[in-house]
Amino acid sequence: MEAVMEAIARMRSDFPDKFGIPRQSGLVEELRSTIVFEPKYRQAEALRGIEGFSHLWLIWQFSEAVRRDWSPTVRPPRLGGNTRMGVFATRSPFRPNSLGLSCVRLLGVEQTRDLGMVLHVGGADLMDGTPIFDIKPYVPYADSHPEALGGFTDTAGEFLLDVTFPEELLSRLPEEKRSAALGVLSHDPRPSYQRQTGRVYGLSFGGADIRFTVEENRLTVVDVQKLLP
Repeated sequence: MEAVMEAIARMRSDFPDKFGIPRQSGLVEELRSTIVFEPKYRQAEALRGIEGFSHLWLIWQFSEAVRRDWSPTVRPPRLGGNTRMGVFATRSPFRPNSLGLSCVRLLGVEQTRDLGMVLHVGGADLMDGTPIFDIKPYVPYADSHPEALGGFTDTAGEFLLDVTFPEELLSRLPEEKRSAALGVLSHDPRPSYQRQTGRVYGLSFGGADIRFTVEENRLTVVDVQKLLP
């Protein structure tokens, strides 16, 4: 009998949409998110012992990329979006079951009045509201492979940009979100197929709309406005 999966939790993050989310978990360690369990799974016993682990695996759904059909090849951003690779040789969101896998740092377990037990995590690459199907502990003796090969990702180069964020504009963000915003911007949030010089891009992050341009390897923030509730 095939099991029917259901979400056990939802992610609460600073990304209201998918634009600008880091392409992998752990790239921006300063990011802070909260895992809120669905009412059915708000049982403290289900988390007994989890505080002993420093990292967790999250199995989740690319909820904004669910499709009826699928393609055997995709264009990874790490290759500039112009080279096709087999879908099972990538972490593309466009896959048969639209499942994502992320390793996050466990920052704390909190008992709340309204939401029961919640998990505070760092470095997550999930959009706000993303359904989470399962949580498993990261086990170093089995999950860590320092000698592992990274395939085409080992030779694809970096997308890191130098970021100019004027202090006047940076001060419009809550202090606790500034480092994370700088990290997100440095990883070039633009889609691989949208790299026009002089274009003004908008990134929704932490309750603000961050506007920026990119010239060669320099990203410059030109405006920050608070998002309307």
